Formats: sequence, structure tokens, C-alpha cells
Amino acid sequence: MAMLEIKDLSVYYGVIQALKGISFEVNEGEVIALIGANGAGKTTTLHTVSGLIAPKSGSVIFEGQDITKVPAHKIVSMGMAHVPEGRRVFGSLSVLQNLRLGAYTRSSKDEVEETLQKVYKRFPRLEERKNQPAGTLSGGEQQMLAMGRALMSNPRIILMDEPSMGLSPILVNEIFDIIKEVSAGGTTVLLVEQNAKKALSIADRGYVLETGKIVLEGKAQELLHDESVRTAYLGE
Repeated sequence: MAMLEIKDLSVYYGVIQALKGISFEVNEGEVIALIGANGAGKTTTLHTVSGLIAPKSGSVIFEGQDITKVPAHKIVSMGMAHVPEGRRVFGSLSVLQNLRLGAYTRSSKDEVEETLQKVYKRFPRLEERKNQPAGTLSGGEQQMLAMGRALMSNPRIILMDEPSMGLSPILVNEIFDIIKEVSAGGTTVLLVEQNAKKALSIADRGYVLETGKIVLEGKAQELLHDESVRTAYLGE
């Protein structure tokens, strides 16, 4: 059984249909890349999966449970975390306060402290800047904070939306190395990413979204060498 199953999902914004009956699945331990042009429906997909948008029809099954109508905050406590596009850190709060907010669904202070130390180990810069307002961090540091905050809920699956957006090439490599580490640590990853080449290079499998429909799917390495994908998304 897949960890996450998306079945025939349709989403509308008013009269505009953003998702047109998409279906896909994510197995435990995988890194899945969802690629496509701007406006293809990638962010809408993540928002629907994590409970931020209600679909018109279709279902989201997480670990055998239908979570289509479950509120977003309850989905977090079930083991799913979402790193939104544009970081969305709380700029006036300190780095540490942002991280602690990520653990609001957890009751054991000892376990939260243990996770915090793991996050600091993975992101040493966050520990160095723990008392600094999050709004004063660089773009790359804010992305690390957004990822660290999501990891504070100790998720079994993490949804990442455009983690490399607006970052320098060196920082992009660093962020992707961290995604690989997160995956190697046992967390399943569903990755939405404009940089299709980078995403497919670290993914197990990929799905290509075009105007609200999945038009291609397969092993990431196969998609990397697919002629139509190379032309449309890899700039080759």
C-alpha cells in the first residue's frame, strides 16, 4: 500500500479548474518530484494534499486513512509537514521561536528538545542565529528555517514547494543535499520544484503536470533522459 494516494483529484478556483482529476502515489521512503511549468497546478496539488484547499472531487489517502476533509492542523499531527513556497517564516519572531512553532502538535517536551538538537545538527547556521529575528536571515537561511520548522513536527512525509526558488546556485546545491539527507534519515519527500533537472537528479520517481493534468510519469532517471521532458523543462 502506498503511503500517500491521490485519487482523481479535481480543484477549482471559482470557475477555473486548476486540477483535472489527477491521480498519483508516493511510497514510503521515496523522493517524488512533481514538475511542470508555472500555473500547471503543482502548488495547488500540495495545498490540497495538506488540507489547505478543499477539492471539488477526488480523495487524498494518507497511510490508509482518507484525509480529504481533515483540517490542515490535524493532518500535521498525523505525520505530514508542508514547507510552503516563499518560505513563509515569521519574520518578527526569533529563529528558535519559529522552530518551536513547528512542534506545536507535540506534547513531549523532551522529544521536542531532542528534535531541536537534530535540526541544529543538520542546520548549524540556525543554531548560530537562534536568537535573531527570522526576517533578518538571508533567503537561503530562511529556506533552511522553513525546512527545520517542518522537521520539528517529526513528520513521516514532508511536502516541499519550490525550495530552490530565488537562491544562488551554491545554495541550491546545499538545499538539495539537505533534502537528500532528510530522505536518507527515513522521511518520505514529495517535492515540487521549478528546477526540474535538480529535482529529478535526487528523486526516485517523477510526475509531469501540465495545465492541471499528469501527462507523464516514470522513474526519475528515465524522465531526465526523455526527449519531451528535456525540451520542455530542462532547457535542452
